[in-house]
Amino acid sequence: MATQTPKRFEWRLDIEVLIATIMAPSMVFLVSTALSVALPAIQRDLGASGTDLIWTVNAYSLLQAAFIFLSGSFGDHYGRKRVYLIGIIIFGLSSLVCGTTNSAAVLILGRAFQGVGSGMMITCSLAIVAAFFFHHRRSWSIGVWSGFTMLISGAGPILGGWLTELGMWRMIFLINVPLGLVACLVLIAYVPESYDEDAPKGLDISGTFLSTMALMLSGFFCIEGPRRGFDDPLVLLSGLAAIATLPAFLWIEGHSDHPMMPLNLFRSRTFTGANTLTLLLYGAMNSVLFFLPLSLIQVQRYSAAAVGFALLPMSVFMVALSFVMSRVLDRFGPRLPLIFGPLLISLSFVLLATLQPHSGQDTYWTTLFPAICLLGIGMGVTLAPLTTAVMASVDEHHAGMASGLNNTVSRSAQVLAIAVMGGIVLALFKQTLLSDPTVTALPSDARALLSAESVKLAETSLPAELSPLVRSRLQDLIRQAFSDTINVIMWIAAGLSLLSAVLSALLIERELPFPE
Repeated sequence: MATQTPKRFEWRLDIEVLIATIMAPSMVFLVSTALSVALPAIQRDLGASGTDLIWTVNAYSLLQAAFIFLSGSFGDHYGRKRVYLIGIIIFGLSSLVCGTTNSAAVLILGRAFQGVGSGMMITCSLAIVAAFFFHHRRSWSIGVWSGFTMLISGAGPILGGWLTELGMWRMIFLINVPLGLVACLVLIAYVPESYDEDAPKGLDISGTFLSTMALMLSGFFCIEGPRRGFDDPLVLLSGLAAIATLPAFLWIEGHSDHPMMPLNLFRSRTFTGANTLTLLLYGAMNSVLFFLPLSLIQVQRYSAAAVGFALLPMSVFMVALSFVMSRVLDRFGPRLPLIFGPLLISLSFVLLATLQPHSGQDTYWTTLFPAICLLGIGMGVTLAPLTTAVMASVDEHHAGMASGLNNTVSRSAQVLAIAVMGGIVLALFKQTLLSDPTVTALPSDARALLSAESVKLAETSLPAELSPLVRSRLQDLIRQAFSDTINVIMWIAAGLSLLSAVLSALLIERELPFPE
């Protein structure tokens, strides 16, 4: 009996370490996927504009991208458990702010701090798993971590839709407070501290700062330009500063002893191609998954809960194919999947571009369902080979840096894509709405009000003095204009995905070296 006690203790410790490292990142994935379904309700309850919604997502993604890189280095130097714990506390407190505020501006600020905490948690949770579990148990533990976080991501839209239907969208944020407290207690009690004794002593603070500023400035230019006007001094200054920041960033990375983005890695054709694919594909997918729930709820009259279930096939196919793709990669390598997967994704976006305002819940099986299934299959075929291509194109010494860089690229793609696509949506919707003969025939004060209200997109308010017939026509016009605008985004995303397939054929090598 005495010889079995340590084994039982070891097994219990394994479970408790996994609970601590899975629970906190699960909060991140849950909020991220559930929020997309709740955004229309948040817009309505807080009186938020379309610009506010875009900043709600981008403020989070921007800070998350910056801290994914920084917190990996901080964890190596100052302790992964310590940095992870700080990340949980920041995420929990900012979730409390997001769940209790009645101001769109405060929500955006809270989301920015959530991005800081989430970047720290995601990076350090996996680092703790890798440090605690050894050899064969490491693959098992990472598989458990990935499986649970993927399942929770898939459940996010369903939970978000259900809570939104009950008028409780705030619980999407508030549920993180008790979950974070439990994660902290388990972490403190059972998880040992770990460091990287061989980690470089310096941190590329200047490179991280410049890259974050470039994303922030370009995001401000794309999002605020349609609202303020591109001739606005602040908008012009942000655009010029973003352009000027790029060569400064490249110069620092080329001369730094410990760069966040070693330029010599891009000598590999496959590494360059895989990260370019990441930028294009994640940009296309994230912009579609941001605007699609808005269109389904505000235009096609889906309920929030119905949207959660409507998107479920995408998650099911992604999870199922993740177990299959390892055998495909062993036999064929990543090149063929990285051609075939983006083609399927492009086709799914083409199908989504055909959705019209009358394509409601009753037409789901013939309109939305095929497109969502194709999207899930395409993503399931693509994502694992994309990661494999990145990791197989560098030597082991640069594996962690390559992984961190690719993660940063994927989140930067989300920031840039939603900013650029959001700017296009704001400008195109306003132009489509105001140029319609029904609007041009209105009195000047009514046109001015519609112009000012157009930043709310499908939630645009109508002048009170209009007749019932004109109001009905304008409501139909707003729905049609928003639907047409979203369809343009779908076509752009389809083009980006198609370009990704072409670049895969040109840049991804047929046989990867998989360096030792």
